[in-house]
Amino acid sequence: MREIVWDTETTGFDPQSGDRLVEIGAVELFNHMPTGNIYHQYINPQRSMPQEAFAVHGLGDEFLADKPLFKAIGQDFLDFIGDAKIVAHNAKFDMRFINAELKMAGMPPIPMTQSLDTLEIARKKFPGAQNSLDALCRRFGIDNSAREKHGALLDSEILAEVYLELIGGRQPDFALSVVAGRDVSSRGKSASQFKDLVRAQPLETKRTEAETNAHRAFIEKLGPDALWNK
Repeated sequence: MREIVWDTETTGFDPQSGDRLVEIGAVELFNHMPTGNIYHQYINPQRSMPQEAFAVHGLGDEFLADKPLFKAIGQDFLDFIGDAKIVAHNAKFDMRFINAELKMAGMPPIPMTQSLDTLEIARKKFPGAQNSLDALCRRFGIDNSAREKHGALLDSEILAEVYLELIGGRQPDFALSVVAGRDVSSRGKSASQFKDLVRAQPLETKRTEAETNAHRAFIEKLGPDALWNK
């Protein structure tokens, strides 16, 4: 069974008021185990970034200016998720934004029935308790110390761990539950927190020199305490 745990960052709270996606991060699970496949993309929202949103994720106008428009990457994301169940924390929020972007790009929406909401699972399992992502990390003893600012890929990696705890923890056979011979190397590079599957020879990076320089400039703006410097 293939699942995609994902998260987004946006310019605000309401796509109907003109807010847009600025980042998508996703990790692949197979039989409730991380495969190492990831999807990560920054997006040019074609609008200015409100200060309130910038304070949350640190993604500003200059950094996003040379990133692709959603219409250029939308099909790539749809291809990555395929018909897998997509898992998010407060899934209605992420689904509203992704479907608003897909509609503007002339692409088919993702059915709500394809999504799974870990917030709803947590509320049923721990009624009356705090069920934010940070609160669930504390409950399950998951290290989220690197989460100084919100980031779609980091949050999806953390959420994958939370999700596996919510449904009963990782399978006892560890990575053996991944089907032998399954190609788990076709997308992205291995996420730092998922080392269940290790390549004998790491894939070559697909980052361009311009992307590397832009990322380095972004980190410098965040200051010496940025998680990338640790």
